[in-house]
Amino acid sequence: MPSAYITHPDCSRHEMGAGHPECPERLGAINDMLLTKGLLDYMDHRDAPLATEEQLGRAHSALYVREIFSCAPAQGYHHVDPDTSMNPHTLKAALRAAGAAIEATDLVIGGQADNAFCAIRPPGHHAEHHAAMGFCFFNNVAVAIRHALDVHGLKRVALIDFDVHHGNGSEDIFKDDERVLMCSIFERGLYPFSGDDAKGPNMCNIGLPARSRGDKFREAVSQQWLPALERFEPEMLFISAGFDAHREDDMGNLGFVEADYEWATRQLMDVARRHCKGRIVSCLEGGYELSALARSVTAHVKVLIGAD
Repeated sequence: MPSAYITHPDCSRHEMGAGHPECPERLGAINDMLLTKGLLDYMDHRDAPLATEEQLGRAHSALYVREIFSCAPAQGYHHVDPDTSMNPHTLKAALRAAGAAIEATDLVIGGQADNAFCAIRPPGHHAEHHAAMGFCFFNNVAVAIRHALDVHGLKRVALIDFDVHHGNGSEDIFKDDERVLMCSIFERGLYPFSGDDAKGPNMCNIGLPARSRGDKFREAVSQQWLPALERFEPEMLFISAGFDAHREDDMGNLGFVEADYEWATRQLMDVARRHCKGRIVSCLEGGYELSALARSVTAHVKVLIGAD
């Protein structure tokens, strides 16, 4: 089966003002690079559906979901935190982003795709059970994981997060859920200033100091993530795929390069083959320098589709 590529034009209609780093051009840069490299020819393209309130409610409180629906402006912007705002198209984009992750989960578990990459925005891993923050409204990966567990009946799922910023929202949602192992890597002392003290025993958080570079990332993955995943024996892997740890991205200072993302993806593919029937769903999170983002996603996707 081919890998699935799930996105939607609505995801590019959300924007938060001139100069904001989480901009619509991010998806265009990714699509153009994958198209130029010929990788999209090997993927099953799917339009993301709209997530329902019931699906969102598996990861967020019903009160919070209703609050986001009610905040959608008819014009202009509505700010939910200093860095995060809604325009008239944001709600639909956020529903498409969560819907893409759900669709990917259905396709992969149903055997219609070997794995899936969701080219979506707004991102999601900072969105907590009852709060939006950090450019995020709904936690796309968390919604999909709960869909895999509660609807499809999986027993153990692993979430891998290699964004330069700690996935505090995902940790908040899963800290008491023993069905989920979360393996996170992030730059210490960077927004959202969390992660060093894990909130639950199912969290494998690795904070790296600034300027650590890819060798420290690979060492942490090899010595901590991979043994934890082997012990947990997940039935499916989900990836919060943030590429803002790249050395060209000024949102962080870790200094990764495309080869590091390629290597990490290959390790996760090996885990998935051993324990998960190859099942992986990867969702875009951060990555704000357009060329570096596009190149890094391409390196990641090449491994997913077996073209590396």
